[in-house]
Amino acid sequence: MKVIEDLLDEGSIVESGYAPSSGGRRPVIYAMRPDAMFVVSVAMDQVFTRIALLDMENRPVTPVTEFELPLNHNPGAIAQLMERIREVIIAADVPSEKIVGVGIGMPGFVDFENGINYSISFNGNQTITEYLTDALGLPVYIDNDSSLIALAEFRFGAARDKKNVTVINIGWGIGLGMILNGELFRGHDGFAGEFSHIPIFNNNKLCSCGKSGCLETEASLQVVIEKAANGLRSGRLSALGDGFPAGHAQEDWESIVKAAHRGDRFVVELLSKTGYDIGKAVAILIHLMNPQSVVLSGRGTAAGKVWEAPVQQALNEHSIPRLAANTQLAISTLGYQAELIGAVALVMENKVKEYKLNHKKIRAFS
Repeated sequence: MKVIEDLLDEGSIVESGYAPSSGGRRPVIYAMRPDAMFVVSVAMDQVFTRIALLDMENRPVTPVTEFELPLNHNPGAIAQLMERIREVIIAADVPSEKIVGVGIGMPGFVDFENGINYSISFNGNQTITEYLTDALGLPVYIDNDSSLIALAEFRFGAARDKKNVTVINIGWGIGLGMILNGELFRGHDGFAGEFSHIPIFNNNKLCSCGKSGCLETEASLQVVIEKAANGLRSGRLSALGDGFPAGHAQEDWESIVKAAHRGDRFVVELLSKTGYDIGKAVAILIHLMNPQSVVLSGRGTAAGKVWEAPVQQALNEHSIPRLAANTQLAISTLGYQAELIGAVALVMENKVKEYKLNHKKIRAFS
């Protein structure tokens, strides 16, 4: 109670109601004030980066800053990222002591324990987290983008209160985050979830990883855009129009989403075929993990329920019925915001770990 009184006095928490009674007096519920502290949230993919300052209710304090920042063959990317983060912090005009950290989701082989991304060129003697922490004067935490999307779904989305869930990140690649026994699973070195590179096609298409036939070569959003452009050139009728593709990946994907929502037959066929291919790969996961739920999340889910039927059809055809009988398929309600929310959750979970560790040290010293 002394801790609660102190937090109330300093304005960090507020009363938010009463919990149900089990027979005695109803207990009081306390919650963090939304403006008690803030987190700088960064969501990166291979081409685009978003930065936002979020409060304790996961609401952006200022408009989300989005810009192109290609990561491949760009050794200056992290320095550019640092400058843009600094600009967002200055523009937000929030007291620095209220910003508890920076959470960053990024694609690639991320060693979140040591702050290293082995897929990004970075010049210097420091790790990414060491460099950004020193430059920004704030603690910085990084993790794989798909892992953070899974963390967001687990804490706030379609995987909430579930213990065993696979979360598919439909984006420029096809990522995977896994919740096992109620915890985010990263694997021995932190590299678990490279779903994009499961070799399931005999298409002789070269993947970004250097192999051929990977899931990414048929099911990524970049491939969807290419197939849409090829279809239009071959004479397929579509509301996409003569200006497609515009040559800008995000703009082209948004055009496909709008066409899908209008029921454009060609686009729906294209997304259905892609969804079926993703579903074939998900069937492998079901055989390996027997998850309680499969959640489709990430940028691609802006197209909505058009994914659901073809993925389910593939599961019906390629999964052993007994294994898939109790696995639920869900479309994320967080969608494109999942990575930003997951980056906040990453910071807060690290803060909780640090608090517990310090508390144990104090008790041991006492």
